[in-house]
Amino acid sequence: MSKVISKFVPAQRVTEMSLSSTLAVMQKADTLKRAGKDVIDLGAGEPDFNTPEHIKQAAHLAIDENFTRYTPTAGTKEVKDAIINYIASETSTRYEPSEVVVSAGGKQTIFNALLTLINPGDEVLLPAPYWVTFPEVVTLAEAKSIVIDTEPTNFQLTAEQVKASISPRTKLLILNSPSNPSGRIVSPTEFKAIAELAVEHNFFILSDECYYKFVYPPHKTFSAASLSKELRTNILICGSLSKTYAMTGWRLGYALGAKEWISEMVKVQSHSTSNPSSIGQRAAIAALSSPQNTVEEMLAEYKKRRDYLIPALNSISGIECVEPEGAFYAFPNIKKIIENNSQVKTSDQLAEYLIDQAYVALTAGSAFGSEGYLRISYATSLETLKQGVERISACVEKLIK
Repeated sequence: MSKVISKFVPAQRVTEMSLSSTLAVMQKADTLKRAGKDVIDLGAGEPDFNTPEHIKQAAHLAIDENFTRYTPTAGTKEVKDAIINYIASETSTRYEPSEVVVSAGGKQTIFNALLTLINPGDEVLLPAPYWVTFPEVVTLAEAKSIVIDTEPTNFQLTAEQVKASISPRTKLLILNSPSNPSGRIVSPTEFKAIAELAVEHNFFILSDECYYKFVYPPHKTFSAASLSKELRTNILICGSLSKTYAMTGWRLGYALGAKEWISEMVKVQSHSTSNPSSIGQRAAIAALSSPQNTVEEMLAEYKKRRDYLIPALNSISGIECVEPEGAFYAFPNIKKIIENNSQVKTSDQLAEYLIDQAYVALTAGSAFGSEGYLRISYATSLETLKQGVERISACVEKLIK
């Protein structure tokens, strides 16, 4: 009797998801580099700085002390205290340990948050452009993404736009300020008005504050933790050490919110990663509890790069770029290049053209819900940026002739 070999058929919730576009760009750039090509990588959303020494030393000490076993699922008391004290020093708001969970990176907190809040058929409001992972997590939760187009307001979300998108099925709004990919911020006044809408219409807000510390003067940092207790009731703050302390590979993130929501997130986490890295937690304590000089130094360097890059991009025929107030991304408008062009007609095609013809890796705006744009990361040296702009300019010049 012949055996029947079952064919793998992925679950529908996964078939509707897409591979991370930013990671796909990194993979292609890496492949070209391995083939000996001189690739300028402006696609990665990863600081080019090393993890500060005092943070690495804390990790070394954790290993030497054999702090290498399981910890409580939500993180040790010490790392929770470090997060609580850090947020209190920044915002004057003090959370309780039961309102904090530490996870294996900011992504895990976001996945945990949506899987514990969203039901099939719920609606999640996503201001576009959005981080590529947001709609994929919504899909995994079997909910529906309702995209709010912020292009008419130069990518600055307003309470009026949010209000116009609310329906009886609205369960969550995801905010990311400063924004990946646009670098724009939601002003404190606008954020407060949006939080009031959440209370009035009984929906929740996930405030992704991954780039919280990277805000350029004269603008100031703002966390949802600064809001009144009444407005914070419906808000979950998701933070990460990846960008702020150049710890992308350490995988340490955290969430702050109502203890009822946090406890459900801990439940999910207990069956997935169990707990965040014990060594990473010791490193996180050092990062959050020490003077923030290294963060200020990184911000100053990012500002130098931004101040060069935006005028340089705007000097290229067919490109227009609004100055970002935070993060380390430029999001140039390239519609004048692709309109009526016989070679490239979409942002994906232009991104492909640039990596194939000039070996410049960047990400198409379509991945972020905004066709006609490109995302350029300036988390790289000023010299590399200058070389990248020269190559982009030469390619664009050929296209628009």
